[in-house]
Amino acid sequence: MAFANTCLLSSCSAYRLNPLLFSQRRRRIKVSHWHFNRLKPRFFAVAASENGVFTSPEVAKVFDFTSEERIYNWWESQGYFKPNFDRGSDPFVIPMPPPNVTGSLHMGHAMFVTLEDIMVRYHRMKGRPTLWLPGTDHAGIATQLVVEKMLASEGIKRVELSREEFTNRVWEWKEKYGGTITNQIKRLGASCDWTREHFTLDEQLSRAVVEAFVSLHEKGLIYQGSYMVNWSPNLQTAVSDLEVEYSEEPGTLYHIKYRVAGGSRSDFLTIATTRPETLFGDTAIAVHPQDDRYSKYVGRQAIVPLTFGRHVPIISDKYVDKDFGTGVLKISPGHDHNDYLLARKLGLPILNVMNKDGTLNEVAGLYCGLDRFEARKKLWSDLEETGLAVKKEPHTLRVPRSQRGGEIIEPLVSKQWFVTMEPLAEKALQAVQNGELTIMPERFEKIYNHWLSNIKDWCISRQLWWGHRIPVWYIVGKDCEEEYVVARSADEALEEAREKYGKDVEIYQDPDVLDTWFSSALWPFSTLGWPDVSTEDFRQFYPTTILETGHDILFFWVARMVMMGIEFTGTVPFSYVYLHGLIRDSQGRKMSKTLGNVIDPLDTIKEFGTDALRFTIALGTAGQDLNLSLERLTSNKAFTNKLWNAGKFVLQNLPSQSDISAWKTIMAYKFDKEESLLRLPLPECWVVSKLHLLVDMVTTSYDKFFFGDVGRETYDFFWGDFADWYIEASKARLYHSGGHSVASVSQAVLLYVFENILKLLHPFMPFVTEELWQALPNRKEALIVSSWPQTSLPRHTNSIKRFENLQALTRAIRNARAEYSVEPAKRISASIVASPEVLQYISKEKEVLALLSRLDLQNIYFTDSHPGDANQSVHLVAGEGLEAYLPLADMVDISAEVQRLSKRLSKMQTEYDGLVARLNSPKFVEKAPEEVVRGVREKAAEAEEKISLTKNRLALLKSTVVLVE
Repeated sequence: MAFANTCLLSSCSAYRLNPLLFSQRRRRIKVSHWHFNRLKPRFFAVAASENGVFTSPEVAKVFDFTSEERIYNWWESQGYFKPNFDRGSDPFVIPMPPPNVTGSLHMGHAMFVTLEDIMVRYHRMKGRPTLWLPGTDHAGIATQLVVEKMLASEGIKRVELSREEFTNRVWEWKEKYGGTITNQIKRLGASCDWTREHFTLDEQLSRAVVEAFVSLHEKGLIYQGSYMVNWSPNLQTAVSDLEVEYSEEPGTLYHIKYRVAGGSRSDFLTIATTRPETLFGDTAIAVHPQDDRYSKYVGRQAIVPLTFGRHVPIISDKYVDKDFGTGVLKISPGHDHNDYLLARKLGLPILNVMNKDGTLNEVAGLYCGLDRFEARKKLWSDLEETGLAVKKEPHTLRVPRSQRGGEIIEPLVSKQWFVTMEPLAEKALQAVQNGELTIMPERFEKIYNHWLSNIKDWCISRQLWWGHRIPVWYIVGKDCEEEYVVARSADEALEEAREKYGKDVEIYQDPDVLDTWFSSALWPFSTLGWPDVSTEDFRQFYPTTILETGHDILFFWVARMVMMGIEFTGTVPFSYVYLHGLIRDSQGRKMSKTLGNVIDPLDTIKEFGTDALRFTIALGTAGQDLNLSLERLTSNKAFTNKLWNAGKFVLQNLPSQSDISAWKTIMAYKFDKEESLLRLPLPECWVVSKLHLLVDMVTTSYDKFFFGDVGRETYDFFWGDFADWYIEASKARLYHSGGHSVASVSQAVLLYVFENILKLLHPFMPFVTEELWQALPNRKEALIVSSWPQTSLPRHTNSIKRFENLQALTRAIRNARAEYSVEPAKRISASIVASPEVLQYISKEKEVLALLSRLDLQNIYFTDSHPGDANQSVHLVAGEGLEAYLPLADMVDISAEVQRLSKRLSKMQTEYDGLVARLNSPKFVEKAPEEVVRGVREKAAEAEEKISLTKNRLALLKSTVVLVE
């Protein structure tokens, strides 16, 4: 599958697991597949201190990224990636979009692995038996190219080997190198059940591919015919639209005379073409019906240059663009997609002038055997000699190039196998219209509907040796287009052929293989056992969850899976399609080797850690491209460190595990009842209430696939509420002279909130959260299989508002300290003025306020009226009904500050006067550039504001000096 170079950040489908596949009851279903084995692993956690895998923040300064592989291997060795059915919930299954077996990890893989692993880890913690089925794609063209290059390095050409010898060499290569991409995906933390890994050429999947082909053929939906395809001359095969990449390249527009048969020397039409070598395939000359320049020639014949007088009709059609070139169009149906469609509409013959290797064939006469580009040069030279060359001019071309080989793709009519798509597409359209399938974001639904409403038949054959061989056998001595047998095996084909043609009949198999996308379209249900599980069973039990993929393969993969799923199982293979965008560089450009802006995921992991990379990627919005920058990665690496340091603080402030009494007190605190919550001090009640709100919001966002919201909400709570506020507030009790009896409530809340933060973040940042979880005391299970936090727990709105008032008061005091440059270590006094109700709860947290605001605990006064020294204090309004007065004398040396501000004011006034003088100069205003004048005005306004503020502060300080004197 062509995932690597299309930036498929993408591709996965998520399902509720078919209960039939896990049923312990005996059913009349073929049982020969892996998913009936080892279905109920039991999990036994080993304490971190005993297993040697984990490192505690108490002994490590920062989280060590090199431990990620140890943690991953431990998870896998414990069987945590396998589904656990003990909880009895609906299963959840994701068949991984199979990356190419030739692939190397890029940011596209990082995107889809991250998003799918987030889904898997979340549902696993929610208690659903969760299975992520991994696998790789045989990648027909890519793999054959890789092995051909390897053989070339040994001096061997593919054609010098038999088909069997070549495919054996490919299998050898696959066994040696095919696991590279798998190991790289593991580095991203993908919690797949690797014991059930698939390969698209596995026996099970190969059987599904054959069954699908035979079934579609029996229904009359597969046929053989000669039609226009994308042809790769170097690869010698048809390629899909997805494997063709277009680029803007400099080219030439050639103007050529076509004489009108039976006319004078002045009767000719000039055509403009970028590919003159295709003129040997011309079957008509067309002009627009309303183009008066050429109306007199419509119905007559034109002579194709250099063809010894071959005539073609001159016709009119609205398809012709009067304004492009000369307004005359040569129609070469064998070598242009649009000309081909026009020719079929008008009933024109189709001429092919090109061999499969890109050389011209006998139709080109004297040019036969020349390469297409050599023929172009010679043809133009000959046209110049015969006087039929008018001119050539530079022209920017949209060139189709092979994604794999890089050569220019040739539109070519070729005999291939096709699937009739219209009846399949109708069912897929109805699935969206009926609400069986929902596409997110919704805007892509229109694109999906448009593509399926205008779908073309699908060319499914490829002229390769590596892949699923087309299950068609021809009869020796018979017309292969008319006499053939479609069967599930060679033995079945021979038996059928003997019944039809006699026992002495000889057969041979079609040499072509199927398009890789054909097998990938079956991937969702073939990995779950189809066709061994009957269609009726799938219709009754087939899972209904989500497909996750990049929006760039909505048509090539997603829509085809929907069509095939409905066709073969009777229902859509998923209820939701979640589409994400591409990962671009920090400037919004697509990553490419040419631009030199490719960011390697493995290098990124080494520098920033897997968790920081995953968290950065996951913050994108569904369907939108994500600009990835080193600044974002650096910021999220800091987030990882902040989480680590918070864990270190929590651990350092918990009692020893041997202190049974202290732990008994801590474990006695419960937070699931409103009455328990209300007994907590204000900071503790606030943070627990905020946590319970967060759990509800985050769980809802997870369920709606709003992963960016999950990341942002959890980040803001952890950093803004827990780390910046609660950890600091908790120190008032943790370091209180009252000892453990006072500290226990903060210890209990720290532990409760922190372990729930780890749970919420685990799907995003699995490694650092598991490391921290294992360091916490009394862990009975691994975080990866722990229970998701309970929702709808109590929260106290009034406590949240009250603590927000305390925060506002603290911020106001901190801002005043900064404004007056109060030394950080200096403790100042304060008078807090508020209503009796507010004072009641604020005064209870006097120690917290003093700690957070750096106030002198012995000189904090609470009152409902203005203090006597109000005129000598900085007045702060923290909120409605909550004020503070900070004595100036406590904060600064007033005399020294007056002198400092006076000097500063004098300097500012001088600078301001200079700016005003420039603005008052007509010469400057009239002659200086507008942006320069605007800049001076802005500086003057800013200076004026600073002068005003400084004067006000000086006035306050001077009045204080007077009052003191």
